[in-house]
Amino acid sequence: MPRNQRKPRIALALAGGGPLGAIYEIGALCALEESLGGLNFADVDAYVGVSAGGFIAAGLANGMSPRELCASFIENVGAEHDVFQPSVLIRLAWGELARRLASVPVLTAQASYRYLFKRRSLSSAFERLGRALPAGLFSNAMIDEQLQRQFAAPGRTNDFRQLKRKLVLVATDLDSGDSVPFGQPGHDHVPISKAVQASAALPGLFPPVEIDGHHYVDGALKKTLHASVLLDEDVDLLICLNPLVPFNSTQAPQHRVLSGGEERIPKLVDGGLPVVLSQTFRTMIHSRLQLGMKGYERSHPNTTILLFEPDQRDPEMFLANTFSYSQRRVLAEHAYQQTRKMLRARRAELASKLAPHGVTIASDALDDSERHLVSRSATRFVRTRSGRALQRLEQVLNELDHALAHRSRMKC
Repeated sequence: MPRNQRKPRIALALAGGGPLGAIYEIGALCALEESLGGLNFADVDAYVGVSAGGFIAAGLANGMSPRELCASFIENVGAEHDVFQPSVLIRLAWGELARRLASVPVLTAQASYRYLFKRRSLSSAFERLGRALPAGLFSNAMIDEQLQRQFAAPGRTNDFRQLKRKLVLVATDLDSGDSVPFGQPGHDHVPISKAVQASAALPGLFPPVEIDGHHYVDGALKKTLHASVLLDEDVDLLICLNPLVPFNSTQAPQHRVLSGGEERIPKLVDGGLPVVLSQTFRTMIHSRLQLGMKGYERSHPNTTILLFEPDQRDPEMFLANTFSYSQRRVLAEHAYQQTRKMLRARRAELASKLAPHGVTIASDALDDSERHLVSRSATRFVRTRSGRALQRLEQVLNELDHALAHRSRMKC
């Protein structure tokens, strides 16, 4: 059917970025849905998610609204099966560590043999010992288990084939380097929860995920968004979210203390190796994203493509630890308010691009200065044993964040 004779097809593409990426995307999605009339992110035609974006996309495709995802992931309230447990992210991969440790005697003997009898170099011997290093420090098995429980609720499913909406979650085959679109024919038999686990298996942090004899890692290794899998579905409006952007410190506000209590770094080099690596990583993936977006516009000129991402002059999102979870409320609220600010600044431009697709600017909501994302109530947790445990865990995470930040400053 010609485009002008059918209802506009709307799709959503979500990039990765660790826990920080998921936090940003939840805050931004809540702001977008409340400010754009005629748009329901839990009921668009198709989704593609990569890494942390896959976690969000899977929830939306199962009918969970951005606000429900906020309750689950940010505020940790709601039904027991929906509450995301922070401990899921920080469990050591004891099985992987034990397996690698058990290999040390054999690898040591092999390295010694290569050096003493095969006359190989000392570096070659040490390279052999490198196989004893774990493929990931933290276990990601609980991500799969928790999402299984979440998607077992009435009205939801852990089966791509039973979804009412198209969902694609992209991972990378470690042995071939190929991108694998779970949810597409031939790869739709894999449980959604397992596909999320594979797509978010960031090398070094989490071990590769084995599925059907193949090992998979983070889907962002080849592309940032993988939006082409949706553009090929003949969509009319594609909304893209990318959480990680390089920081432009030359144009950033000059206030010295940020909302999370961190001191602003005058020059990025003053932040030491972690800040330099973060800027390098963000610049590389953002450059790749920009090239991809230009390619999408050329190959699909009849599709309206909108990209939303943090302001590159915003130090809050840059200086936040990509893998931090303890400051999620502050960061989610910041993402929510900054997205609303961006929408107000781009109101006229966005209104003209969205109108042909039945989406309008909800000015009453957008201009309401009293709107907030997270509750300001002092009672942040349900008064249950699990709620109190979450509160104690959050205190530990906060203390760990502050200790790491202090140690980093001491090294600078």
